[in-house]
Amino acid sequence: MGAKYDKPTQALMRDFASKHLSAGQVFGKEPAVRWFAENYPKINPTTVKIHMEAMSVNSRNRMHYPNIKPTSGHDLFLKIGKGQYRLWDPTTDPAPVYATTLAQAPSVEVSEDLSDGDATEAEERRGSETEFALEAHLRDYLARNLGLLEPGLHLYEEEGITGIEFPVGGRFIDILAVDRDGSLVAVELKVSRGYDRTVGQLLRYMGWLENNLANGKQIRGIIVASQITDDLRLACSRIVGVTLAEYELSMKLKPVMVRA
Repeated sequence: MGAKYDKPTQALMRDFASKHLSAGQVFGKEPAVRWFAENYPKINPTTVKIHMEAMSVNSRNRMHYPNIKPTSGHDLFLKIGKGQYRLWDPTTDPAPVYATTLAQAPSVEVSEDLSDGDATEAEERRGSETEFALEAHLRDYLARNLGLLEPGLHLYEEEGITGIEFPVGGRFIDILAVDRDGSLVAVELKVSRGYDRTVGQLLRYMGWLENNLANGKQIRGIIVASQITDDLRLACSRIVGVTLAEYELSMKLKPVMVRA
């Protein structure tokens, strides 16, 4: 999905800030959402909220947006509490954080202003450091090769926000994709076995997408795991719109130097 207007959303957000905010003024999400609805209605309110978080220089959710850099124009707000922001003052406020630095942080924190739950899932997702790293590698590989799951499947992208670790109500879909018919597809990854409790997690994501982003589009889900357990197969056998896939890892070696 390309840009809906001549300016990208982060530039429009700067227009909103210059016209309606003053230094030190505390504000919430609604003024920005309302301004975009009145002036740029093609931009989804969820996209506006995600940009507010991404443009907050101290938000830990920036770890999910590697495209945010010192030169990308995203350093605008300072998050000061749950759903509360003000303009960032580079002369007195902390320096911005970016994905490269946050990736080294010891814990994952869920954004409060996008959350309708708690941080339990973020804690579960980390598991062991090894498992977390493997899931990230699998996620990045599939994001580049979604056609392996099904023909025509491609990564969701709108106004600079991609479907990798897409925020949904304070949690994150591993991959949000779009199929060749335009349906939104939530892809949930498990580096080990996929159990039946994964279904509830995926259905929660699908429900959030239907309520906040779909705009009439169909919603589907795919669970990818190294082994699909019998209980997961049984759970999904009665659910329309959810499919299962197993992955296999392989390694090929070739000599690069041979001594006679």
